[in-house]
Amino acid sequence: MSRPAIRRVTRAYEGGDLRRSLWQIANSFVPLLGICALMYWCLAVSYVLTLALAVVAAGFVVRIFIIQHDCGHGSFFRSRWANDAVGTVCGLITFTPYSMWRRQHAQHHGSWNNLDRREPGMDIYTGCRTVAEYRALSPMRRWRYRLLQHPLVVWVALPPLVFLLLYRTPFDSPRSWRPERRAVHLTNLALLTLYLGLGSLLGFRAMALVQGPIIIIAATIGVWLFSIQHRFERVCWMRQSAWDPVTASLEGCSYLELPPILQWFTGNIGFHHIHHLNPRIPNYRLEACHAASPAFRAAHVLKPWQGLRAWRSALWDEKTCRMVPFASCRDAISAE
Repeated sequence: MSRPAIRRVTRAYEGGDLRRSLWQIANSFVPLLGICALMYWCLAVSYVLTLALAVVAAGFVVRIFIIQHDCGHGSFFRSRWANDAVGTVCGLITFTPYSMWRRQHAQHHGSWNNLDRREPGMDIYTGCRTVAEYRALSPMRRWRYRLLQHPLVVWVALPPLVFLLLYRTPFDSPRSWRPERRAVHLTNLALLTLYLGLGSLLGFRAMALVQGPIIIIAATIGVWLFSIQHRFERVCWMRQSAWDPVTASLEGCSYLELPPILQWFTGNIGFHHIHHLNPRIPNYRLEACHAASPAFRAAHVLKPWQGLRAWRSALWDEKTCRMVPFASCRDAISAE
């Protein structure tokens, strides 16, 4: 199937369905509120039970992040005002300044898997260095880069810091982004008001014991989901002269095949190749689009257990056209 034909197939799935979008909001927000209430009640019974419920609550926070993600792409509703309003509310649940995140995420969609358009800054999850670039680093900078890519750092330590601390600042944004930078501070003010009120009502210790684990677990799951779909051995990175959005979608993104219940909680984000083919498709139509053409099923299938090993795909080797681990460079660097 030609590239224009592939793009035409996806257009049939564009745009939000008001009834389905409203239902998704209801079946995401209402259960989350109910589980949080149950967690507060369980504090007097068993904190182990509270933590167990935190895992389920985190799943709903991830689902709400996907709603925010769709709003940022203008795909959840047909009205831009509705997308921005719901996206902003979702941002209070996910600790994300919606307007800033939306603009920064748009940069990712303009340059993913393009070696000549890699954005500087904090894109440590979907970006990469080439083998040649890594070898050219000083020993200290190579050590620092390896440390940042270690799974305990990149998937455990950093995600909560990104959502709880980094997103409280207009990081990595030019001063010309005035509305987005202002939105960061307004989001912080809204979060401060919300959690001061919640702490005053229920107790600050209880609030920390309930809300803390939820956002930490949700951040870890969310970062893992988005990062592994661009970081696997057979992923394709291209120079600008060879880059096109269809090839970058089908060869530069994976299809993360999840069990139905996890697919539901993660808002079908496993169909990441379809999302990159057409970001205007809402999450609840991604699976149907995936099934619409055999061309879409040619994307690399990633199993969850394979995703846990994705951190090994650390560097892009332009000679072999594949991602390789740091160990593959060790002998060559030692010989220099």
